[in-house]
Amino acid sequence: MSTRELPTYCRICEPLCGLIATVEDGRLVQLRADKEHPLSRGNACPKGIAFTEIQNDPDRVLYPLRRTPAGDFERVSWDTALDEIGERLRGLIDRHGIESLGWYFGNPSSFSYSHTLWMLGFQMAAGLKHVYSAGSQDVNNRFVASQLLYGSLTSVPVPDLDRTDFLLMLGANPLISHGSVMSVPRIREKLTAITKRGGRVVVVDPRNTETAKLFEHVGVRADGDAWLLASLLQVIFDERLEDTEALRRQASGVRELRAAVSRFTPEATAEVTGLEPERVRALARDLARARAAAVYGRTGTCLGRHATLVAFLIDALSVVTGNLDRPGGAVFGKELVAVSKLNARLGFVGYGKNRSRVGGFPDVLGTFPAAIMAKEITTPGPGQLRALFTSAGNPVSSVPNGRELASAMAQLDLHVSIDIYVNDTNRLADYILPATTFLERDDIPLPFTALSPTPYTQYTERVVEPYGEAREEWRIIDALATRIGVQPFAIGPARPVGRLLSSVRRRVPALAAARPTPTLLADLALRTGPYGDLFGLRRKGISLRMLRRHPHGVVLADAITTGVLRDVVMHKGGRVRLDPDEIIIELRTLADRPADPTYPLRVIGLRELKSHNSWMHNVELLMRGDREHAARINPKDAAVAGIADGDRCRVTSAHGWIEVTARLTEDMTEGTVAIPHGWGHRGGWQRANAAGGANVNDLMSTDLADVERLAGMSNLNGVPIRLDPVA
Repeated sequence: MSTRELPTYCRICEPLCGLIATVEDGRLVQLRADKEHPLSRGNACPKGIAFTEIQNDPDRVLYPLRRTPAGDFERVSWDTALDEIGERLRGLIDRHGIESLGWYFGNPSSFSYSHTLWMLGFQMAAGLKHVYSAGSQDVNNRFVASQLLYGSLTSVPVPDLDRTDFLLMLGANPLISHGSVMSVPRIREKLTAITKRGGRVVVVDPRNTETAKLFEHVGVRADGDAWLLASLLQVIFDERLEDTEALRRQASGVRELRAAVSRFTPEATAEVTGLEPERVRALARDLARARAAAVYGRTGTCLGRHATLVAFLIDALSVVTGNLDRPGGAVFGKELVAVSKLNARLGFVGYGKNRSRVGGFPDVLGTFPAAIMAKEITTPGPGQLRALFTSAGNPVSSVPNGRELASAMAQLDLHVSIDIYVNDTNRLADYILPATTFLERDDIPLPFTALSPTPYTQYTERVVEPYGEAREEWRIIDALATRIGVQPFAIGPARPVGRLLSSVRRRVPALAAARPTPTLLADLALRTGPYGDLFGLRRKGISLRMLRRHPHGVVLADAITTGVLRDVVMHKGGRVRLDPDEIIIELRTLADRPADPTYPLRVIGLRELKSHNSWMHNVELLMRGDREHAARINPKDAAVAGIADGDRCRVTSAHGWIEVTARLTEDMTEGTVAIPHGWGHRGGWQRANAAGGANVNDLMSTDLADVERLAGMSNLNGVPIRLDPVA
């Protein structure tokens, strides 16, 4: 028996904790935390350790599948699947044009540099218009706020946890989520270190979360973040607590922002936020007077009706208090690859370069709101979406009103999925093409170094060969592109040459590999990037060769360098803009939802330690014990509805209803109900299906008026509901 132990890292969420994989005779037998990893230092969460079960799951798709006339799946060869897909695509393009093709990619693609790279290369070369992602259910508002503030979508500040004295967190529960849009292993230690050195951590959330219990909790009402942030700014301006010197150096539009928030006094916002005015004033004063303060918001702030405004105001607070680009404040990490500067120069992807056919929404990094996919399929006319690829995603479960999307997808002329499971979305696909897991490919976390308060990176080889006939996503994308005459990355004047090369590669099997590989492109980008070795000209610079000599990873600096704002901001004049028209208009018109006695409560999402979005409910290790899908309800709200702990209850919105178990808890602020997302499976995963539960997104709306206008974010938090007992 041949046994090897190989260092690698987890690619489920953003801490990227180090793992040791034990492999026997080519098969994974165990994952454990890597004690030699310089940041995670022997720490990993249950999901990372349990990935062994996903790697070896008998429900995994390991061979290409084709739907039969009877409606089930049959195994076919790769050549058969790819050739048939190519033939059908060419026919669709001939009849309806390339604009009839679309792609949806899910969260796991962000953790595969090769998947992301080839998807982007294919999108640009083919000129795809219909591109959607999990970002409109997650983080696109953050990118749009950065575009408005800094002129750069991908310039995102992170809280300097090691040097801050005051951390204000909104809509984040990092003890469970492990942090996102910041890459921080062992985050509990980082947060408790703030209080141990005499600082404060304040958690703003409608629920007294696991993180809030450890620190200070401010129980804001659901979807009240925009009012609270505007009120904090109003107090700071009104009491002259702003850092005038920092504003003079860094920002423009201060006067306009001051005027726009002037009506948001703590008294005026109290009904919306549910907070006593003096508590808001005290919070504003403490934030402004702290030696160093950081403001951070995550998913809870991203899924309300004013998501981009909220993300903008979070950073505006940092600017106004003098805490942007300074030690202990909100700081800008150095990118591993100079994506922001390259994109600013070449304009590959941006904001509002195109508008969606349905609804006229601006694109964000080349993608449109996933909430409009169903309408793009069912709305006739030029550019109608007729063929859809989905990769590493489950949109029927993760977008609002998945029933509408499932019904629409049945009308597609072609649906091809690249995935490791038959999931709730692709169970009705025409073809399912088996992808590798993250353990079956090489990787480097290109986007995440800039989001790490301790700059760090790691390269990993695959630790096992792909099981069955699974292939890396980039190879599948490349093969599909070749069959329709597209050469990824061949854009503009190079497109005709790309079509010729693609045709030759299709006809001459020996030339099938005649193209650059992701590994080659990554090495070139690394070596010419901010940390790169410049092909030997910079001592101690990095390259893939250098990273291979450090399989547990490399710390690139002790902390993020500050004083870099002039390099970050792409606006003319190099100043942060506090007065973009979009934000000032929204502040002037901001109004709460009219009260509706039919739906007196509001629902929010809820992260669970042993769940990750919609794809880890098929793991026995994570589903043991008393795992159930339950709504967390304040006892007073439950009493009004006539519901006791453990009862089944119906949750109804204006758009749908679900039934779940009621769990009564004082952790909920009155008027708010929290329900975990990602449950209620109907796919080819047996344990996940048997777990039961319901899809909370069945309560949500895809009406165009309910999709946030600036970033196309789905409204999944603060949605009005009512509770009823189930007989």
